[in-house]
Amino acid sequence: MQIRAGDVTEFRKTVSESDVYLFAGITGDMHSNHVDEQTMRSSPYGSRIAHGGLVLGLTSNTSTAMVARAGKGAVSYGYDKVRFTRPVFLGDTVTARYEVAYIDNEDSKVYSDISVINQNGDIVMVATHILYFNDGID
Repeated sequence: MQIRAGDVTEFRKTVSESDVYLFAGITGDMHSNHVDEQTMRSSPYGSRIAHGGLVLGLTSNTSTAMVARAGKGAVSYGYDKVRFTRPVFLGDTVTARYEVAYIDNEDSKVYSDISVINQNGDIVMVATHILYFNDGID
């Protein structure tokens, strides 16, 4: 396997209005937090915010890149300790950072720390991701 603890992949994207509306349409989550600018102007946030699930979804790119680096087949085993620590506003540019923390050879799992950071350097989301390598880890 071509990955080790400490290996990192990153993905950066500006979250657009179309991203939020497409995600809202796919999931059915049309909450005013995401689609009603007028309501959100008078909220503590002051503007619409992206769905937490959308922000988490952006990290999928980084785990897929890590699987490609590993050179073996893997699937997502799940996410632990997902926390949305700050809002992501439409127009924010976020960077998802995926760092391999621990490789469990016996269970064929790789545990990685995920952080998503906005253009101001603020952490907006953290999680632990687990990859399961169905053919084992060499």
